[in-house]
Amino acid sequence: MQDYLVKGLAFEGQIRAFAVRATETVSEAQRRHDSWHTSTAALGRSLVGGLLLGSMQKGEEKMTIQIQGDGPGGKIVVDSNGKGQVKGYIDQPHIALPLNDAGHIDVRGAVGTTGSLSVTKDLGLKEPFIGQVPLVSGELGEDFTYYLAHSEQIPSAVGLSVKVNPDETVKAAGGFMIQVMPGATDETITEIEQRLSNMPLVSDLIDKGEEPETILARLLGEENLTILDTMPVAFHCDCSKDRFSRVILTLGKEEIQAMIDEDHGAEAVCHFCGEKYHYSEQELEQLIEEIESQR
Repeated sequence: MQDYLVKGLAFEGQIRAFAVRATETVSEAQRRHDSWHTSTAALGRSLVGGLLLGSMQKGEEKMTIQIQGDGPGGKIVVDSNGKGQVKGYIDQPHIALPLNDAGHIDVRGAVGTTGSLSVTKDLGLKEPFIGQVPLVSGELGEDFTYYLAHSEQIPSAVGLSVKVNPDETVKAAGGFMIQVMPGATDETITEIEQRLSNMPLVSDLIDKGEEPETILARLLGEENLTILDTMPVAFHCDCSKDRFSRVILTLGKEEIQAMIDEDHGAEAVCHFCGEKYHYSEQELEQLIEEIESQR
């Protein structure tokens, strides 16, 4: 089943709501990074969060999320945009911790509880928007919730969930984001809080075949919900050999010559997707010629 995200309004515009099925998206990331279950869950939740936040952007507008905790997983970086495209990596993909006390994957153990979550938005202006908050949980759903409330001043509830099979493949992944609009009544907020308290894990619901629309209906009540839009989402990396060539050019003539003399070529590996690009001696010599032609 193709991954997709839905956007909706509820309670006559008092609530803005998003839900996403991202099983194939997270599966693609797991395959590309050969990640183990704890790393997969941490990266997967971050990718789902990136899709949810990215869905508030316009088309080509890009967003980068960096989660830097003190856990063994190291830094997590996610790029997303308003078109439903996301990519990301975790510094240490081979983390496999025991389950936590609740019997769930120990994402907090991989991420850590001390550190920061930062969001950089490229809105096409001279300077990007940058928002940063301290980690408050390490479970990531709470951390995205805290970011929205404190950096973007939007009271929200974010749920992120990834289910991993014993063979390390991804069984189900998804999430939701509920945002309280100005003018929302106390009665509306209380009803949503009660529904949230009884909400199963999104990945469990998706694993049972529930659609994003149904998940929002659970959270908000079908009678209160209006679906506004749906869009496909996917893991997508825009790396290319030409783009890496531009990076190699910045190293300068001497560094490129050293690659030729010492390694007789070069290999560039994309952090986000693991794609490898090989450069022969001749290709590196052509890059040196390009540097010299610009002098």
